[in-house]
Amino acid sequence: MSGVTIAEAKAHLSELVERAARGATVRLTRRGKVIAKIAPLEEPRKPVDVAALRALTDRMPLQTEPSSEFVRRMRNEDRY
Repeated sequence: MSGVTIAEAKAHLSELVERAARGATVRLTRRGKVIAKIAPLEEPRKPVDVAALRALTDRMPLQTEPSSEFVRRMRNEDRY
């Protein structure tokens, strides 16, 4: 476990979160006393089943109109 001040944590929050995601626990201190910690989640991340994802997307119908026209049509229909 490593300790950082609140000011350092504000300046480097993204880095501290990445450290926690890799398994490190970071203690946040104020005036030398530990007041909080950033720790990794206890539950492991589930791996993505690529075959199931591919099967799902293969079953989806193809879009028949360009996305720009679809969005424009949806906006216009909601206005009136």
